Amino acid sequence: MGIGSKAAATAGGKAAPKVASGFVRRLLDKAIDGVGPLPSAAESANRRRVDADGDVEAAIAASVRRHTGLAGTQGFVTNLGGIATAAAAIPANVVGVTLVQCHLVAGIAHLRGWDLQDPRVRNAILACMLGEDAVKDLVKRGSLPSSPMALATSPVHDPELDRLIAREVTSELVARTAGKRAVTLVGRRVPVIGGVVGGGTDGWATWQIGQYAARELKDRNVPTTP
Repeated sequence: MGIGSKAAATAGGKAAPKVASGFVRRLLDKAIDGVGPLPSAAESANRRRVDADGDVEAAIAASVRRHTGLAGTQGFVTNLGGIATAAAAIPANVVGVTLVQCHLVAGIAHLRGWDLQDPRVRNAILACMLGEDAVKDLVKRGSLPSSPMALATSPVHDPELDRLIAREVTSELVARTAGKRAVTLVGRRVPVIGGVVGGGTDGWATWQIGQYAARELKDRNVPTTP
């Protein structure tokens, strides 16, 4: 998943002012703490680890598969209830899928030994949500100081970085909104295609985010070579 095409961003640009960046932070809070039928990220991750007999990597792989399926299941994400009311410009489905993706990345971070209450780790989680290509582009342009792993291990917490990352993720949500609307237009003529394309896109994006987070968020208890 990237920040989205310029066309999609332009199409969703008019909605951007209606979407407070703080909403992204609240969405992450819900993903970490749990909401409705979705347990806390740590609880869910621990279940996967128990099922994998303590094998962290197997638990991460299972979590990626599970969340990919959840993201592709439209009935689940649209029945989380009330989660989208704070951002009327973003469809409930898009917000629901984003919640599932945040939940996945937070779970991976937990399994790798990171403290989900640490604001630096939360910034790293949101950065993972942008996707590898987008992160590289933002770092190259100087809009983002470094990779998610570097953000998590930063010696100090920068509140301004909180706002910057939230804005970028919000822009991504708006871009997704434009894409969802395009799928909806197709679905009006061929409903089955609309559902298949929408669910498939959500699942594929979630799988990519999970893979990126698994590569980026290394085990904090294992020294890494430069």
